[in-house]
Amino acid sequence: MKPFSIPVVALGPGSQAGADEEPLDYLPMPREMNTFRLPELPGAEVLSARPRARSTLLEIRDTLAACRPGEPALVVHLDDLDTEALQLVDQVLGEGEVSIRCDGREPLLAQESVLTGVWRLQHLDAAGQVRSHSVEVGDIPRALRTRAFTGAGTRLDPVDPDRLPEGVINAPPVLVELADHARSYQPGDPNHVINLTLLPQTPEDLDYLETTLGTGPVDILSRGYGNCRITATGLRNVWWVRHFNSQDLPILTTLEVADVPAVACAAREDLEDSRERLLEILEVLE
Repeated sequence: MKPFSIPVVALGPGSQAGADEEPLDYLPMPREMNTFRLPELPGAEVLSARPRARSTLLEIRDTLAACRPGEPALVVHLDDLDTEALQLVDQVLGEGEVSIRCDGREPLLAQESVLTGVWRLQHLDAAGQVRSHSVEVGDIPRALRTRAFTGAGTRLDPVDPDRLPEGVINAPPVLVELADHARSYQPGDPNHVINLTLLPQTPEDLDYLETTLGTGPVDILSRGYGNCRITATGLRNVWWVRHFNSQDLPILTTLEVADVPAVACAAREDLEDSRERLLEILEVLE
């Protein structure tokens, strides 16, 4: 699984060039984006020689038909596979756009496969060694909903305007809005998004928001048309969502109140499409 390769960068307020300033130097349009490609498949004879790998892929196919977005992901266990069979399953699944790290007492790495909504998981021990393997099929791995905000705060202390750091101007009302929506949020409620890029935020505002909200155990990187970095905060149900263009320069920063931001989740259509793609892959391997 690849490590995250883009920095966490907070966006500052927008500005216009003044009369004595150089004109804006517009960034070039993105020239490429990630699209679906069949993984490099083994020969049919290789897969037929590993019947346990083939039966696991068939189990994933059937699980795709049974899963529903918004419901807990369904698990396909891999620990009974030998090394060669596990490598074959990994080869067929390939590597998709979304990577997840969940820290804590039971660290977890998750990598979406080329089949959207099919997640390859590695469960780690305290020393960072892999202790078990699995595949989960669903809009997002179940650990994100159960562990993203374990131990997170449920409220923020009132802001004392006389003790704000110099330069902090517009962060306090953002925190009040976040605290209000986070307190009343229930699973299934519409996500509440605060677009910081459209608000007049100073660098000190953004630093104050970072410090006050803290950091949670989940870090998500979604690579596609540009990149998106999603991190849990220390306030329950509140996430940072940062979008970057194809040059890895920040273009949009939001704070989102949700169980999991929608940009990280597979939709129903994605899961249906993934089942069709897996059927095509299995047909090639017959």
